[in-house]
Amino acid sequence: QVQLVESGGGLVQAGGSLRLSCAVSGRGFSFVTMGWYRQQAPDKQRELVAYMTRGGSAVYGASVKGRCTVSGESVKMTIDLQMSSLQPEDTAVYYCHTRATLGEAGSWGQGTQVTVSS
Repeated sequence: QVQLVESGGGLVQAGGSLRLSCAVSGRGFSFVTMGWYRQQAPDKQRELVAYMTRGGSAVYGASVKGRCTVSGESVKMTIDLQMSSLQPEDTAVYYCHTRATLGEAGSWGQGTQVTVSS
């Protein structure tokens, strides 16, 4: 069973920065992607923030491009998300996600709240 443990999050003022971290573990697990999604409200879909591939390539969502940097260590299966110039619309629950193959739904962390005050 795959486990994802998230840390970071909290309250930050508009224009500020925040770093989220996620550690993935699981017996015999090998990921193809690790990344972050966010959900701004319970009735909204989760949207991509950023993910990285095992090969080290990074893909960013349109709403955060230029304001976020994703980094990680493939062997340790950790991924960090550094966010800057945060705005109130970045307020959301941020979820760590990983999958072993491109065709599967993957596994999710429990989510961590990020609140940006104006």
